[in-house]
Amino acid sequence: MIKKKEKGFALVLALVLLLTMSLMGGSLVVTASLDHRGNNSSDEYQQTFYVAETALLEAQKSLMDRMIGPVNVASGMRNYDARSMPINQSTPVAGTTANVNVTPCVKSFKNIDSSSDSTFRVVEYVRDQNFYDIIQPIIEGDVLDLTLGSDEDIDKEKKKLSQYRYEYISVLVGMETFTGTGTSVKKTQFNAQKRGAAYRIYGCGILGPVDRPEILVPLETLVILSY
Repeated sequence: MIKKKEKGFALVLALVLLLTMSLMGGSLVVTASLDHRGNNSSDEYQQTFYVAETALLEAQKSLMDRMIGPVNVASGMRNYDARSMPINQSTPVAGTTANVNVTPCVKSFKNIDSSSDSTFRVVEYVRDQNFYDIIQPIIEGDVLDLTLGSDEDIDKEKKKLSQYRYEYISVLVGMETFTGTGTSVKKTQFNAQKRGAAYRIYGCGILGPVDRPEILVPLETLVILSY
């Protein structure tokens, strides 16, 4: 009787160990899958953050082009005769009032009035811009010799980056006086008071459609440009 019980115990123990190992293996697979998904989400958020920073830079570049003159693509020289002070539009900009399509980017900034009776004025509102259009010359041109692999890998990267979009809004908030520091011929330091225009810039990095984003990163900054 004792020997029969010992043989049965060995079988039960083997089944228990098999079940335990199966559960452990399944847990490892689930954990690895969640970690991989979490890493992908982190990478996508980080990329969206970079796109939001790009939106701020593009808005600042647009303001500078208007203030000191746009660059002629053919000659590479600025057209100083076309320079002007960027000021807020006389009417509320399309897209920031309730009777038109207000994007989640605009809604994410509490100090932007998007109500139906809004009198919110902006210098410029640029929406639904493809991030890939900015870096296209780098990937597809001869600016950098990138080793992305085959044409299939390049197309895959292009498709991935084309999913990111950006928007920006620039607002003239007032005139500011600031101090410029330099060195004279005698190597002595001096301070000069200059006039400048202060602009608040709102920018968003967006993964997916602008009206239904998967990830949205809003950023804002204040810049002062001399004139």
